[in-house]
Amino acid sequence: ITNFQFITEDICSSWIADLFQKNVSPRSIQRHISSAKGFFSYVKKNGFIDNSPFELISSPKSPNYLPNVLSPEDVEQLLNFKPKNTQEIRDIAIVELIYSSGLRVSEVVSSNTNDFEENKDFLRVLGKGSKTRLVPVGRFAKAAIARWLLERNKLHTKDESLFVNLRGGRISSRSIQERIKKLALIQGLPPINPHMLRHSFATHLLESSGDLRSIQELLGHSSLSTTQIYTRLDYQHLIKVYEKSHPRATKENAQN
Repeated sequence: ITNFQFITEDICSSWIADLFQKNVSPRSIQRHISSAKGFFSYVKKNGFIDNSPFELISSPKSPNYLPNVLSPEDVEQLLNFKPKNTQEIRDIAIVELIYSSGLRVSEVVSSNTNDFEENKDFLRVLGKGSKTRLVPVGRFAKAAIARWLLERNKLHTKDESLFVNLRGGRISSRSIQERIKKLALIQGLPPINPHMLRHSFATHLLESSGDLRSIQELLGHSSLSTTQIYTRLDYQHLIKVYEKSHPRATKENAQN
């Protein structure tokens, strides 16, 4: 491009329409438009154009996706797996920690052995935006991690990573994803990813406590609005409880 003045709003709109025709997701289109708006704002600021062709163009709204959540029974089935070797002992410790503390997979990867506090009852986590938070570690997760650390010592690794591969290096996000997926299939469950465990942690905690603000802190969300998606899942749970327990609801179900 030699002259930015030739790029008009119509051209930009046609480009966006072409993205839709190629079945690019609304979320990806949002990112494309955001990048283009930032670029043309820079071009305008430096005097190459008088007006940005994106000034009147709005980003498409993303559909409100509800996160995939496991039932407590599915989580129990997954964690009933009996590890038989070092790798499997590590995998169960990872699953227990994610479900116990609501960690992102990147946070699991970046955790080190010296990040524990208060007799391993809490883990210091480096989250998004390099923000540190302290998360509680549940009884079952604590026991699984203790067992893993005994196995980890046998690898004689000098790496400080909490979770390492069999060569002693820091485990990767991809490896965790593949191992959890394999674990789920062995246990007769559909494929499960780490984020589903994080979603399940938040949803099950909200169902039992109703404390959205505390869940926001535990998840490391900077905004409460990000956490509020779990209230929609909680409403679904309440509807099921209502239909199962309320006298009028149960009578109606019986009639149907």
